[in-house]
Amino acid sequence: MIVLGIETSCDETSIALVKEGKEILSNIISSQVDIHKIYGGVVPEIASRLHAERINSLLKLALDSAHIRFKDIDLISVTYGPGLVGALWVGITMAKTISLALNKPLIGVNHLVGHIFANFLREDPPEFPFISYIISGGHTELILVEDYDKYKLLGQTLDDAAGEAFDKVARLLGLEYPGGPAIEKVAKDGKLTFDFPKVKCDRDLDISFSGLKTSVLYLIRNLQKEGKAIPIADIAFSFQHRIVEELLERALLALNKFNISTLVLAGGVVANKYLQERFYKASKEEGFKIYMPPPILCTDNAAMIASAGYYLFKKGKIDNLYISANPSLTLGV
Repeated sequence: MIVLGIETSCDETSIALVKEGKEILSNIISSQVDIHKIYGGVVPEIASRLHAERINSLLKLALDSAHIRFKDIDLISVTYGPGLVGALWVGITMAKTISLALNKPLIGVNHLVGHIFANFLREDPPEFPFISYIISGGHTELILVEDYDKYKLLGQTLDDAAGEAFDKVARLLGLEYPGGPAIEKVAKDGKLTFDFPKVKCDRDLDISFSGLKTSVLYLIRNLQKEGKAIPIADIAFSFQHRIVEELLERALLALNKFNISTLVLAGGVVANKYLQERFYKASKEEGFKIYMPPPILCTDNAAMIASAGYYLFKKGKIDNLYISANPSLTLGV
């Protein structure tokens, strides 16, 4: 089965063709980051317009790269939420059009489920049940995954997502957008100079980054009042270290609490090499299996949407042409 995947939830336009849920035939991604960087964040109206301008040419490129004809497509899989409503509709409109023209089934995929299924684009995918930690620019959610279509939310951020925290602290440090890669880059020259306080939440698997951001803000203000130079690299490293440790602590707690031996990481922040190294080290020390996608599949992409669509279709899910964008779509509540 060949699945056409379409992803337009935020600021990446992506079209992919995936065979049997795991073999990537093509995965074309067009990022808008250089344009939104000018504004310090994603501008929804601009994102929607750019999706509309680029999506047709990306579809042709994906088909040509995969050496696939339109009539070879068996299933269309599209992100329908969460995300920016205008951006989502660009992808959904294309998906409906192709489904109608080819008379082929259509499946709407939750963007968060897609991130989890980025780990299924391999010969040895995770076995159920497993704990998945979705760590991205817009989401930080701890999920118990018991089957292709069975999810339970265990914990989540109470304020900003991890990626948003990186963006805001990067701004405090005078670094460019997006903040995650910028902080990771300068942190390579830093050391653990500042012991930022641990995060405290009423529910042990929830997480909050507001206090951590405030600690960074006060540190910078105090250094400025004292007329001292701002050690950007050390602050970046110390901040990155604290975020990773907080995420790891909750992942380990979830594994132990539910007696699960497999951890599946997903989302853009997972591309952070410091995070990867720390989690890999913990997996060896604690004896659990860990999965994380290659960097190109950590970011928003259509291959993960195609993979998710394939497995959900096998479970009997199918949508129709009345599918709508759901910008506030949740997972496993």
